[in-house]
Amino acid sequence: MSALKLFETDRLILSGWRDDELDDLVRLHGDPLVARYLDADGQPWSREKAATRLALWHDNFARHRMGKLRLTRKSDGAFIGRAGFGLFGDKGEPEIGYALLPEHHGQGYASEAASGLRDWIFRETDWDYFLGFADVRNSASLAVLQRIGMTRTHVAVIDNQECQFHIMRKPAA
Repeated sequence: MSALKLFETDRLILSGWRDDELDDLVRLHGDPLVARYLDADGQPWSREKAATRLALWHDNFARHRMGKLRLTRKSDGAFIGRAGFGLFGDKGEPEIGYALLPEHHGQGYASEAASGLRDWIFRETDWDYFLGFADVRNSASLAVLQRIGMTRTHVAVIDNQECQFHIMRKPAA
């Protein structure tokens, strides 16, 4: 995946990752505050793990038009975090996800990116729904899923984490 801009929101640019931006991903997922809810062990990512994920996102985007995108602020080009769709479970269902650097928490960027992604998937793909889930202790992330209009469905354990699942269906035309 090149650094092609996928789309913009009022304050953000959502684009692909370049390989030379790996340090930003390591900084993001290497932060203990970011990592605590994202993996079963809650451990910050190593450079190796970040590189593996970046390669997966490149592949997912090339094959499925799904992947986690780089978030930059329009006003100054600052790296904010990442957001996008992964492929979840055996069916490969689209699953929204996001993570922001701690200094950008609480500024509405996650909700803005998630709203943009919600609109993008229904406008640009054939999917008529997507999933979202977060650790039940991650109230901020759960609030974003609610804020963009997702409906709670069930709680399930994923990789030893108790997660609240949500679904968003494409509105009738």
